[in-house]
Amino acid sequence: MSRVCQLTGKKANNAVSISFSHKRHKHLQHVNLQDKRIWWAEGKRFVKFQISTKAIKTLQKKGLAAFAKEAGLDLRKF
Repeated sequence: MSRVCQLTGKKANNAVSISFSHKRHKHLQHVNLQDKRIWWAEGKRFVKFQISTKAIKTLQKKGLAAFAKEAGLDLRKF
């Protein structure tokens, strides 16, 4: 799987680190992804996601059904 959050679509960011001598080095800042099983109450089953930690916090606030509806996802396919 690619390193992309399945709910928010977050992915790696291009970044440049600059040393004291002002040499520039490109690198990627990856998203903090976690494999999670989340209970889907309407479907009465667990759904597996690879989601960012920011999305986990948002899930606790909004709930899975509302968050998936915003993202335009069909939970029956997961």
